[in-house]
Amino acid sequence: MTRVLDQIDIERDAPLPTWFHVGGGADRLAHPRTSDDLLACLELDRDLVVLGDGANLLVDDDGTDRLVVTLDRGSFAHIEGIEQDGDEVVIRAGAGANLPKAIVQSVRYGLEGIEGLGGIPATIGGAVRMNAGGAFGQIADVVRSVEVISRDGEVRTLPRDAIDFGYRRSGLEDCLITSVELSLRRAESQTRLRAQQLAVMAYKKRTQPMAEKSAGCCFKNPTLACDVEALGEAGDRVSAGFAIDRAGGKGARVGGAIVSERHANF
Repeated sequence: MTRVLDQIDIERDAPLPTWFHVGGGADRLAHPRTSDDLLACLELDRDLVVLGDGANLLVDDDGTDRLVVTLDRGSFAHIEGIEQDGDEVVIRAGAGANLPKAIVQSVRYGLEGIEGLGGIPATIGGAVRMNAGGAFGQIADVVRSVEVISRDGEVRTLPRDAIDFGYRRSGLEDCLITSVELSLRRAESQTRLRAQQLAVMAYKKRTQPMAEKSAGCCFKNPTLACDVEALGEAGDRVSAGFAIDRAGGKGARVGGAIVSERHANF
């Protein structure tokens, strides 16, 4: 089946917005609105790449000739519905929906489960693809199912137990995520839930350079191969920021790029 491409907005020589505010653009930047549009984009370029929020992306100054797709329109860009299912409340969101906005909306409705992800800049799909998280939890903890399109154009819905989530990975790296179901629950106290959300954001603002042009934490927290004094024992997963700080990396600079004085993993 050949799908219609002329209804998809495709920009030429388009800039790619990232949190670094540097780097090249895309020869072609597509804005599909539906899964059929996305399948049409796959027919155009099987090696297309999906641009999320651009928060952990550094683009080559020469840009890219691969088709870049951003899911910022149509059904991809919104929270599609909230349903009660027994003790859980299921939020269905398009892959391009904004994670911070989803957190604010869930707290407003008194739903807990993703408030610990506050301060993480991402689309829902991007957060799931890399299993975004931090000290207060990871998105895998609340994923109920994920709808994906394979590079061969197969549309599938994967339940949580069929997804190979791990530390900052999902096993979905070669799929195109189109929508996600999140399993939340009613908070006993909306006041406490709101206080928890504010506490997470206050902690991050105090300890991280959130206003700077960065990609957030650059390195995964490593697992020690041997005992390291004042850092941990063999097998421990330790803070990459603390390890970089101990190595004297804070403030290290190359040209305009610098390791943050506030948090060495930025």
